[in-house]
Order: sequence, then structure tokens, then C-alpha cells
Amino acid sequence: MTATTFAAAVLPTQAAAQSLPTLGQSSASDLSPAMERKLGERVMREIRADPDYLSDLLLSDYVNALGSKLVSATRKVGLDASQSFEFFVVRDPAINAFSLPGGFIGINTGLIVTTRTESELASVVGHETGHVLQHHIARMLGQQSQNSWIALGGLLLGLLAGIGARSSDLGMGIAMGGQGLAVDRQLRFSRDAEREADRVGFQLLQAAGFDTYAMPTFFERLQRADSINEAGVPEYVRTHPLTTDRIADMLNRSRNAGYRQPEQSPEYVFVRARSLVLQQKSASDFATIAEAQRTAIRSQTAPSVAGAWYAVALAEFKQHRWEPAREALEKSRAAFGGTGPGTPSLAVLASDIARSSGHAQEALQMATQARAAFPLSQAADMAYADALVASQRIPEATKFLQAQVERYRGEPIWWRALAGAWAAGGRQARQHAALAEQYALQGQWMAAISQLKLARDAGDADFYEMSTIDARLHEFQRRYREDKEDEKDFNKQFG
Repeated sequence: MTATTFAAAVLPTQAAAQSLPTLGQSSASDLSPAMERKLGERVMREIRADPDYLSDLLLSDYVNALGSKLVSATRKVGLDASQSFEFFVVRDPAINAFSLPGGFIGINTGLIVTTRTESELASVVGHETGHVLQHHIARMLGQQSQNSWIALGGLLLGLLAGIGARSSDLGMGIAMGGQGLAVDRQLRFSRDAEREADRVGFQLLQAAGFDTYAMPTFFERLQRADSINEAGVPEYVRTHPLTTDRIADMLNRSRNAGYRQPEQSPEYVFVRARSLVLQQKSASDFATIAEAQRTAIRSQTAPSVAGAWYAVALAEFKQHRWEPAREALEKSRAAFGGTGPGTPSLAVLASDIARSSGHAQEALQMATQARAAFPLSQAADMAYADALVASQRIPEATKFLQAQVERYRGEPIWWRALAGAWAAGGRQARQHAALAEQYALQGQWMAAISQLKLARDAGDADFYEMSTIDARLHEFQRRYREDKEDEKDFNKQFG
């Protein structure tokens, strides 16, 4: 069966999609929360393994803090947010964001870069959160078929087929890279669902203290781009058609709500600048970005001088030009003002520049200050771990990283860092065992099994470590067989 057929099997008819329950209502035929989460986690495995999935902790910290602020506001407006959420960033210049089953919400770097205020970014994230809170995907699948498992299987196989082909035209494909993630394009939420997500997103935006006028302002700007240049229509407009009625409704709600000055996170301008740089892929791209930002500063057209200098610093850092990077970061810090570490982005980049240029002790001091100033920042914790390793303080680094993998059990990046620390200390068995845990979290069972076999054969594991390695090897082999059985079951129904 082709991926296109999979899509046809799960996409609801227009009439069915229009029959949405009222806010907060669910139907007996909906996909259950557990099934939604299972589907979302399976798809996320493939996304995390793609090179365009950005595991950058500064971006991750920021978008999850922003998302958590919106989700926390559900209590103020009487909405149920009992499920967990995860927000992540994708390297893609297309202006888009998308929601997946199970509370996963992706944000393109292009969207972050295009917004002019944090409230504009929050308005899009709030809209996508509305889709998740109202279970629109589950409701569409439930209306399509009384057999939710058939719907689940068809959607899953279509999603995975699209990922493998890296094509936005296949099935329910999530095509990473320049073509962007196309889940929303394939699902094409109904007009009623879009209006419902608008209403929920607006409520969250207002309750969380953001500027509600940002929602109609940003969407109207995207609509103008649509009407001016059809070939350059923003991806978000293609996947979430913006009508005049929708924008007018948002504007009326904003007027009724009244205006209040929002407090914008000081981290926003640096995250926006960081997204601009990290969506580039080559040294020549980094050089172009650095020069363009310097030009914007000289011509006084940069929206934020501190953000522009930060983009220069990061672009120079990516080219291994340590001194120009350090000088640009100092200018960014001066434009930002204040004393101390400033923001997580400023503090972590300063530590990274010092460490990469051979000043490990200075990097460690900076990272220590960053952790004290930003205790919830995973990025500051990682800068500290990297600085410990660079300072040859391996026992401290491994002890710290072992605590981190316990604290962030679902984050593969911490196991990768622990593997690097064990490698720096010459502990091969532990290095391979840690890499196995990283691959397991990403659902790459064969790679995880191979790493455990390397750990077993390394020759430097004691009896207790060997027992643990053997136990994990049996566990991963069992999980691999279960995954293959799941695939077989799906293929029986759709092959």
C-alpha cells in the first residue's frame, strides 16, 4: 500500500471534520490519550534522529519555558491540561509550527526569526497548544473510523513513510529539512477546528499575560505576505489558512480584552538571533549572516542591537573564529546592559567561547556563575559539564552527569554527554553503555544493542557493570522484537 493511500485512509471527510464538539467536549470514538501519546512518541523517535531536529539546549529551554507558561494558564481559563507537553525546534527557514498527537509541538526556526515580539511567537504556540488541548487530531481520526487502532496504524505508517522519503507529498509525511514538516498540511484542520484553536490560543495568551493584539497583528502580516506574493506564501498560511473573518474575530477579542503592557523575556531577542544562525548549515552561510548583521547595526536597521551582535558572535563561533566571537559577544552584552551573567544565552555562549579557545578554567568559572543565576537552565548545566571535562576534572564531570541523566531521564543529550565524559576518562565500557542508553531513548534499538555488545567486549567493566550490561542487552533485544512485532501487525492491516 502506498503512503498516499495511507493518507486517504485516515483523513476525515470535510463533513465529518466540521462536526466538532464544543470546547472541552470529547467523543466516544476519539483516539484515547494513551493511544495519542503512543503515536506521538513513535513519530518523535524519527524526528529526534533527523539532523534537522535541533537539540540545542538554549532553544529547548526557551520554547519549553514559553510553552509551559501558556499551558499553566489553562487553570485560569478552566481548561484541562492533564497531559504532558513537549515543545521542540526544527532547523527550517519556513514560517511554520505544527502539533503532533500526544502533546508534541514543533516550532520552525523560520517562525522564531520572523516574529517581532515574544507575544507574536506565543500567539502561534498558543494556537498549536489549542489544537492539542482540544484533541483535534484524535477527533478527526475518531470521526473517520470507529476502529481507532486502524486509524492509528494508518496514520503512523503514513507518518513514518513521509519521514523516510523526506517528502512533504507523501502520506502524513513529516519531511524534515528545507521542505519543512508537513503534518498540518496533510491533516488540514477544518475551519471550525482552526477557529476553536484561535479561541483557546487567545484565552491562553491573555491569561499568561502576553499582548493579545500580537495574534491578529502577526496573522495579518502573514496574510498580507500571502496576497502580495503567492509563490512566497508562508508555510503557516498554507497549513493554517487565514481568513479575514478569523483575523477580525481575534481583533475584536483583543479590543474587548483591553491592552496591557506585556513583560517580554529578555532571552527572546537572543533566542531569535540564535535561531537565525542555527538554521544555517555551512561556514559560508555563517559568514554571510555575520556580515549582514554588522551591516544592520551600522545602518541602524537591526530590531535589537544586542540580538544582532549576539548573532554575529554565534556566527563567528561556528566558524571557529574565537576572538571576533568574543568581541561581538562583549558588544552584545554592552548593548543589553546590566551586570552579571545577563541571560542564559549570553552566559552559555561566553563559556563556550572560553572553553573552545583553550581557556577551560575561565569557562568553568563562567558556567558556575550561569548555573547559580539560572538554576532551571539545562544549557547552563551542560556548559558546566563541558567545562569540567575540558578542565580534566573527569570524576566531577561524570558524577555531575550521572545526576543529570537521572534528573532528565527522557533526554538523550545527557547520555551522550556522559558518554563523552567516560571517553575522556578512558572508561570504554561505560562510554558504550551510555551511548546505548542514548540510542534506546531515540528508539534506535539495533544501534543500542551494538553499543552494549561493544561495552561487554571492552574489557574494563567489573562484575557488577557486566551484569548491568547483560541485563540491559536482554531488555533492549526484547524491546527490539516488540517493535518489529508492532510493525508486522501494522503491515498485516495495511500492506
